[in-house]
Amino acid sequence: MTPPPPGRAAPSAPRARVPGPPARLGLPLRLLLLLWAAAASAQGHLRSGPRIFAAWKGHVGQDRVDFGQTEPHTVLFHEPGSSSVWVGGRGKVYLFDFPEGKNASVRTVNIGSTKGSCLDKRDCENYITLLERRSEGLLACGTNARHPSCWNLVNGTVVPLGEMRGYAPFSPDENSLVLFEGNEVYSTIRKQEYNGKIPRFRRIRGESELYTSDTVMQNPQFIKATIVHQDQAYDDKIYYFFREDNPDKNPEAPLNVSRVAQLCRGDQGGESSLSVSKWNTFLKAMLVCSDAATNKNFNRLQDVFLLPDPSGQWRDTRVYGVFSNPWNYSAVCVYSLGDIDKVFRTSSLKGYRSSLPNPRPGKCLPDQQPIPTETFQVADGHPEVAQRVEPMGPLKTPLFHSKYHYQKVAVHRMQASHGETFHVLYLTTDRGTIHKVVEPGEQEHSFAFNIMEIQPFRRAAAIQTMSLDAERRKLYVSSQWEVSQVPLDLCEVYGGGCHGCLMSRDPYCGWDQGRCVSIYSSERSVLQSINPAEPHKECPNPKPDKAPLQKVSLAPNSRYYLSCPMESRHATYSWRHKENVEQSCEPGHQSPNCILFIENLTAQQYGHYFCEAQEGSYFREAQHWQLLPEDGIMAEHLLGHACALAASLWLGVLPTLTLGLLVH
Repeated sequence: MTPPPPGRAAPSAPRARVPGPPARLGLPLRLLLLLWAAAASAQGHLRSGPRIFAAWKGHVGQDRVDFGQTEPHTVLFHEPGSSSVWVGGRGKVYLFDFPEGKNASVRTVNIGSTKGSCLDKRDCENYITLLERRSEGLLACGTNARHPSCWNLVNGTVVPLGEMRGYAPFSPDENSLVLFEGNEVYSTIRKQEYNGKIPRFRRIRGESELYTSDTVMQNPQFIKATIVHQDQAYDDKIYYFFREDNPDKNPEAPLNVSRVAQLCRGDQGGESSLSVSKWNTFLKAMLVCSDAATNKNFNRLQDVFLLPDPSGQWRDTRVYGVFSNPWNYSAVCVYSLGDIDKVFRTSSLKGYRSSLPNPRPGKCLPDQQPIPTETFQVADGHPEVAQRVEPMGPLKTPLFHSKYHYQKVAVHRMQASHGETFHVLYLTTDRGTIHKVVEPGEQEHSFAFNIMEIQPFRRAAAIQTMSLDAERRKLYVSSQWEVSQVPLDLCEVYGGGCHGCLMSRDPYCGWDQGRCVSIYSSERSVLQSINPAEPHKECPNPKPDKAPLQKVSLAPNSRYYLSCPMESRHATYSWRHKENVEQSCEPGHQSPNCILFIENLTAQQYGHYFCEAQEGSYFREAQHWQLLPEDGIMAEHLLGHACALAASLWLGVLPTLTLGLLVH
């Protein structure tokens, strides 16, 4: 809740006294303002919190399209470089088109439930849960009134494929994961609604159907799966990431443990009747994401994003994991596939004291050889490796941690104007916003920098899906109401001239010909911040422009508020009068304004007031006000007309402020 801005009069306009509210409202109002300011300043974190907030308005008709109805469950499919976005909803598939520089459009394909009898209305629906490009068209699978089925979408026509168990869940709320690789299909979806309640990772299409043993995972929640092509084809791996119940039931132990599991893609099952239909190469390892310096542990895996190495080295693929803790604080940890592979190849098995059999558990065998029964039995009884997978870097700590609750992550590798490579993270929050964070570079003492918080929707809502298109440099996000296209280079949101542009530390943006522009829109090299500690010093003008003077006339003994917009949440904003700092708002202050309340205007309080922002070595004058004494006769005349209006105004503001405090 933001208190009202000060009464403002242009320097050339006739100056009128602005009376304060009646005296009986002064004390409780001032108390509310003080409490509100204290609550606001107690939130946030200097570096992990976003520097600025940007509500992405987009271009009218081009960047946002409504569904036309509420869609409580959506799945999004987008092919890089395409202007099309497919979204599966309730009984239909939407095709959104976002052509560059033109109005967006939407077409719908209805795929209603084919089952007439159902227990309740919700069970009658066909929630589309899977969209995947196949050679014969776009494959769409849905719940189909608890009879999971699939359809092919070919040139706008719908071709029914019938019931296909394992491709879609019975309910849209079920945790499900489906992975395609050529003609192979892997799934975590149960095939029987009332049997087989223990979740398994299956190969449901391929050379032979396989599933994981019922004892190797404890109530898993699957997050991500991928296939990694290694140096030898027979050594290709399936890695999947999940969290599960902690087998350690100590009251002080965390409830969840985050894992990565490995399977050999060429696994053909075992030799015995107990192992012939099971994965024989399953192993799992714990993913560690903790900061020893602050004694903070993050055990609950939320999302995973894999960023391939540009040179094609599979071992250098970066694995970004978003974790949370019981207080819904978050951390991002980065691992390498090479480190994960090494742990599975070299570690002993947790709880296994004897020498390992040959071939060792988890080893892929050439020529589709079956895994010996002894090897399977050892791995099946001791599926966890003793060594844990730790984050990259010498300190083995999170990239950063934050008081925000992150849920999804996407990462863009990009080159700035001067050629340096940056990794930019886009993290969705539980508040329906996106944080844009730059990963620290190789320089000493560098740190992750949270550039901004983006509101992507017209109507605030939770983000259900997110897809990053590196070719078009766009983010596509969906809520229950709409789909939005957000550019990665949001440079127009930065104010403050050259200094404000460079202080953003946004690798997509630079200063050119008097404007903060995208590096992709300029044919020549633009000015960017090379020095992350003091980027503003790269500007041609060493000092930012001063704030324009604004004047207001006030009567003696009146009350007044001066409001200074806090554009940067990393800066300290101070109201200075003469040589005294009258009010200071520290970094992390959650209000968009720094408020100075003048309760009783005396002769000494007239004069110049400066709102000054200090961010590291960057100093700028944000606002400059001059409070002038008003003629007493005119003041009395205006006071009679304004008193009733002021009283009604503040009586209306008080309940709103109180509600805001309760929310805090």
